[in-house]
Amino acid sequence: MSGLQNSAVATLTRWTAPSPAQEALRQDYLAHLAAHPEDGVWRRGRLAHITASAVIVDPAGERTLLVLHGRINLWVQPGGHCEEGDISLDAAAAREAREETGLPDLVVHPEPLLLNRHGAPCGARTHLDVQYLATAPADAVPLVSAESHAVRWFSVTELPEGLASGVAESVASARLAALTRS
Repeated sequence: MSGLQNSAVATLTRWTAPSPAQEALRQDYLAHLAAHPEDGVWRRGRLAHITASAVIVDPAGERTLLVLHGRINLWVQPGGHCEEGDISLDAAAAREAREETGLPDLVVHPEPLLLNRHGAPCGARTHLDVQYLATAPADAVPLVSAESHAVRWFSVTELPEGLASGVAESVASARLAALTRS
């Protein structure tokens, strides 16, 4: 079992899920990691693998930063696959968010925000996404990465057409968490 896999197990073990549905997902993720000690967090896991993403909001929780995914052509939070150098899921989410938005000053909170199981556009069947709250300065100007068609700030109350499944719920949770922390 890799250091990242051990870290993922520890993170999900200590995390308190905010709802019964999230608790069921937490248990499923832990069962997946136990059943796949060699590839549970890696892209090579063909049935499913853990991914990490960052739901980015401004400090006031009024705007969210979304990317127009290059493969699925839907608006999503930045995130993706774990890499060998990642020491934790929150570090993977931070790396992915910085790569996909060009924002170096993101603050990624260390505990998960939500879990989201969805189809994987990478050839695997399922992504087991661990989502983190991230905040960016209100005046942050994002840059489009090679993986995306666009990256833009949106009002949390006026999200764009063409959202991927679950994004609206993730943004609402991030907004609430940002307001609670400020």
